[in-house]
Amino acid sequence: MSDNEENYDVVVVGSGGGGLIGGYIAASRGLRTLVIEKTDQVGGTTSYSGSGLWFPGSAPTRRAGIDDSDLESARQYMRKAVDDPAREELQDAYLSAGIALIDELEQNTWFQTFEHQPVPDYLEHLEGATPHGRSIFPPPIAVNEVGDKASIVRKSIYTERYGHTEDEMFVGGRALIARALSAFLATGNGVLKLNTALTGLVVDGDRIVGVEALSEGEPVRLRAGRGVLLAAGGFEHNAELRAKYGTLPSNAEWSDGVDSNVGDALVAGIAVGAETDLMDEAWYVPGTVQPDGKPVFQTGIRGGIWVNGAGERFVNELRPYDQAGHVIRDGEREAEGSHAPAYWVFDHKAFERDGFGGKGPDVPVSAEWFESGALKKADSLEELAELIGVPPAALVDSVKTFNGYVEGGVDEEFHRGESAWDQMFQFIVGYPALPEQNFVVPLPAEGPNPLLTATDTPPYYAATILLSDIGTKGGLKTDASARVLRADGQPIRGLYATGNTMAAMSGPVYLGAGTPIGSSLAFAYRAALHLADDTE
Repeated sequence: MSDNEENYDVVVVGSGGGGLIGGYIAASRGLRTLVIEKTDQVGGTTSYSGSGLWFPGSAPTRRAGIDDSDLESARQYMRKAVDDPAREELQDAYLSAGIALIDELEQNTWFQTFEHQPVPDYLEHLEGATPHGRSIFPPPIAVNEVGDKASIVRKSIYTERYGHTEDEMFVGGRALIARALSAFLATGNGVLKLNTALTGLVVDGDRIVGVEALSEGEPVRLRAGRGVLLAAGGFEHNAELRAKYGTLPSNAEWSDGVDSNVGDALVAGIAVGAETDLMDEAWYVPGTVQPDGKPVFQTGIRGGIWVNGAGERFVNELRPYDQAGHVIRDGEREAEGSHAPAYWVFDHKAFERDGFGGKGPDVPVSAEWFESGALKKADSLEELAELIGVPPAALVDSVKTFNGYVEGGVDEEFHRGESAWDQMFQFIVGYPALPEQNFVVPLPAEGPNPLLTATDTPPYYAATILLSDIGTKGGLKTDASARVLRADGQPIRGLYATGNTMAAMSGPVYLGAGTPIGSSLAFAYRAALHLADDTE
């Protein structure tokens, strides 16, 4: 072996949730496994997330009293939502993998017990959907429990971009990453290389046998006796690829994915003959523009309405974020009536009740919001319309119409507040605490609807809403074992993909909280089992 070559059983590209879980599963079965990460921190976009895992029938959902034991209702829901027979085998693989993976992880002290939280399925009108959802979450873990490894766990998006202070606990996606990294290294078979960027795949005949990379700036060949798992995220921050595939928005800086996700693994897979799918799709979300000019994932609102460039309301503002994002995306594709940018218009009553900028009513809104123009303020709706560049009469009419719905208690146009998902937002800043139970509480039978409040108290405010995403959804086509496929449907031996490097098993839809990370973990698990079996 030369100085610039190393040998492993498995090489995993990417250190997000799927990469580390795939690495752990392979290493726990005695395979010498290398995880490479192009940056100096592990976690990828998973670290930015709440780390929900949409895993019907898994042990945490059963412990919560949700009977998905036969999976038929969940399968029926998936079939209706995705509506694509070509993805049914992937769906079934996903469902079985989620149950088995959580059973296995909960046997490891680093993972402990996952917890169900009541987040409704996003397409609740479909048969098989549930108001309590099937989303589970990793428990928090103290930073000091993780030891020296804690310093390399990627910070949250709010800390990375805006300098927010992290506390002494890893929560959400950071908790999952901290636990997975610790478990992976504790196997004794796991090796991590930071600052190691994939540059290509090593091909021997018809098989992938390793990767070429730049490690600390030096070229290295990393051989993989069993195979390579690509788990390096999507191409969300690659403007050239977004333009090539028509993935809106064209501005890559508007993505909430980690900046290093530029499609390295995708390009490497295409170069060896991999087929792709869903390349114009993303995990779309609305994003509220911050003082630095970039949007950050916005879900739910605490008051007011969203209007488009014509000054017209165009969506239920509480709609699940992927659905609201697609409405904005579709509006951007139209020649008229563009919803990008859109504007969140609210009044001083909402401003005082809820605050702004994600810090609650007791924290003053910093001057930079107004100084940057990210948040505009005016004494009248007409003046506000001039500031944001929409027709004043249209904005006044939109607010008047909505206020009429408030008075009647029903949003006749977009039905805000009627779904179980919407009704979660009763329990936000300014409202009562979320009750300790596994079902969403319906709206009060009497009295005002807390999700419909009039916009009628000056001064008025407007923030800008842009189309954003939490990652691209298009990627390499795979089979149920996460093996990457050629155009003829045959697997490329030794090559696997998961996460946003893989074309989503859910097609263009978002099933429930934790579909992206759940998919990443489930197919990383399937890939690692296939690698460990070595039946090729």
